Order: sequence, then structure tokens, then C-alpha cells
Amino acid sequence: MCLNLRIFVVNPDIMKKLSPYIVALSLAVSAYLLTKPVPVSTKDETTAINNLLNDWHAAAGRADYNGYFDKIADDAHYIGTDANENWDKKAFEAFSKPYFDKGKAWDFKALERHVYFSKDLKTAWFDEFLDTHMKGCHGSGVLEKDGKVWKIKHYVLSMTVPNEVIDEVLPAKARYEDAIIAKLKKK
Repeated sequence: MCLNLRIFVVNPDIMKKLSPYIVALSLAVSAYLLTKPVPVSTKDETTAINNLLNDWHAAAGRADYNGYFDKIADDAHYIGTDANENWDKKAFEAFSKPYFDKGKAWDFKALERHVYFSKDLKTAWFDEFLDTHMKGCHGSGVLEKDGKVWKIKHYVLSMTVPNEVIDEVLPAKARYEDAIIAKLKKK
């Protein structure tokens, strides 16, 4: 068996001229490979968001203050069922703390949830139907991905009212909300 090896010798002058280009090309390829976006699966992200929201609701159910508020972004807003409940995180924490301190906050269970994503998969929004002490409620919100962690940026909790009983409910709402509506109309 005969082994035929060819050895190529490169002219040293040519190597000196090509060296900066070879180094630049190597650095460019390395930089691309190190910063190349990692493909993200919407299925995996949906699972992560469902887990976060389920854990968030469960933390309130067991009055775990840190477990609940750590999932909310510092610049988040929470809108509750009362017309006056439109809080930034600090105000929502202040409102909620006495409930958590008593060992009983609220216990919401998602019965259905839909999650949607922006094209870059860094923002998600969702709607959910909840089983609560107020009966059925809708929750909806926006999450933002900070590094590898999703945070709740905005949440809206709404009580549902069957269309067939709206006329019965309106007088009760009017006692509380007419003044709020009139005040806001004056702005």
C-alpha cells in the first residue's frame, strides 16, 4: 500500500499579507456563532408562562407574599374588579399585604388559558377564565421576558356578568360607579 501525501508550502510573504484577513474572518465567525440567536419554541415558552401563572395564583392561595410579588415586574400595573383598583406594583403590594399577613389572600384557579406571542418572543399576552370566590372571572395580562425569566407587566381581573342579569346588576354598580364616572368625565 502506497500513501501519497502532498504537502503545500505557502509563500511566507503571502501569509504575512493574508494573516490580518484570516484573523478578522476568524473573529467574525466566532462572534456570529457566540451571538447567534438560539431558536425558541413557542410550546416551551407557553409551558413556562402557564407554570408561572399557575404558580402565581397558587402563591396567593397559600399567602406566599414573596412567591406572588416576585413574579410581577417592578413597573407592572394591576387592575382589579373594583373601579378604583388600578395600581402600580407598590400600591398593589400595600393593598395586598394585610391579606397575605393574615395567611389568607385569594385563591384563583385557571380553568382555561390562551397565550400569544410577539414575533421576537419577548412579549406575551394571555387571557384566562378563573374559578374564584367571586365565581367566574376573566384575567388577562401582558408578560415580558427579562433574560430567561418571564415577568408579569400588566394584569386585569374582571368579574363576569351573564347578559341575562345585566339589568339586575346595573343598579348595584351604579351606587358605586356613577360618582367615579362623573369625576372622570370632568377631567
